[in-house]
Order: sequence, then C-alpha cells, then structure tokens
Amino acid sequence: MELSVIAHMKSDFPTKFGLPRQSGLVNDLRSYVVFEKNYANPDALRGIEGFSHIFLIWGFSEVHREGWSPTVRPPRLGGNVRMGVFATRSPYRPNPIGLSCVKLLSVICDERGLRLEVSGADLMDGTPIYDIKPYLPFADSHPEATGGFADPVRADTLTVVLPDEWLAVIPPDKKEGLLGVLRGDPRPSYHNDPTRIYGFVFAGMEVRFRVEDSILTVCEVIPCA
Repeated sequence: MELSVIAHMKSDFPTKFGLPRQSGLVNDLRSYVVFEKNYANPDALRGIEGFSHIFLIWGFSEVHREGWSPTVRPPRLGGNVRMGVFATRSPYRPNPIGLSCVKLLSVICDERGLRLEVSGADLMDGTPIYDIKPYLPFADSHPEATGGFADPVRADTLTVVLPDEWLAVIPPDKKEGLLGVLRGDPRPSYHNDPTRIYGFVFAGMEVRFRVEDSILTVCEVIPCA
C-alpha cells in the first residue's frame, strides 16, 4: 500500500522540542493544513465546515530508524520504564503514523491555495498529512474512558513568569499560544535541573527559559536571523 501526502502542516514549530505532547493541550496554538496541488480541490472539503473538530492522520517525518522494537520507553514515565509500543504513542512504531484531533476554525481558499485553519495541533512545521476525517462527538467521545499508565503522570501546570522586556518581543497573536506551551512544561519529564537553561524555536523566535519548583521563568526571547 502506498500513501499519498495530501497536505503539509504549517506551524510555528520548526523542530520537535517545545511541541505539545498531545493534540488539544494548547488550544490557543493556531496552524494550517495546506493542501498539495493535486488535492487542493474545494469539493473534497464540501460539508467539513459543519464539524467543529477533525482528525489528522499524519507521518512522523523526522523519525529515522531501521526495524522496530515491541517495547519503548515513554518519556512521561521518566525514560526508564518499558511499555508495549502499541500501548503508547511513541513515534518509533512499525508504521510511523500519528493521529491528532484538532479544532477546525476555518476553510480558506484564495490565491495562496486551499488550507484549513486549525487550533490545538501538536505537529511540527512541514509534517506530511495523509488523511483527514471528521470527529463525531456521538461516536468518538468516551467520557468514561481511562488513560492507563498515562493518567497518574499528567504534567501539572507551571506558573510562567514572562518579563515585560521579553513580552514586548512576542507578536500579540502568538502570546497565548506560547504561554500555553510554557505552562505545559516543554522539558523532558525526567529533567529537573533548576540551573539549566532550555530553549526552543517558536514562530521565528528562540525562547529560552528555566524551571525551578513549579515556576518557569523566561530568560530571553531572541528573533531568529
């Protein structure tokens, strides 16, 4: 079976570091599903505007690994405990395919092409999209569901300290999305060094921060060259 790339993600994250760990965690993050020329037909989206959320089926394009292992080490368990690959969302799978549920904000068709504006995505810029399916609340929502080993290790929300000098560098339409990412603690879950400075690129800016106890302090925001 061959999969065709129907679209690519346009997001504020050129690298994996800083990405929300799952879709829907930072709803203020906006991004775009930009259709490839061969699939940029508005008829293919007829009726989609009636759905509030959609599923994106996509590829782990930055994963390069030969073969596969039946067990992986989920970062949320500290990277030292092995779980079955099919019991995790690890990118290191027999078929490196991901699934994300995002909120559909608008359908845009103009001189720049056909694209979907979405929020809450957890995909880096350039991620290939293989398919799109509508989210059906009467079928896909299960409030009684349990989260297995992921339940007890959900990250607590951090308090973010963003000094005015760095706040002034951030475009107003990017502020809430960035704050949401920082509150979710972008660090690897097994890191706990209050002296270490971390950094990631977001919307053309390098954001540097440190974390002590439950307080994340932004140390610097530098526009990328």
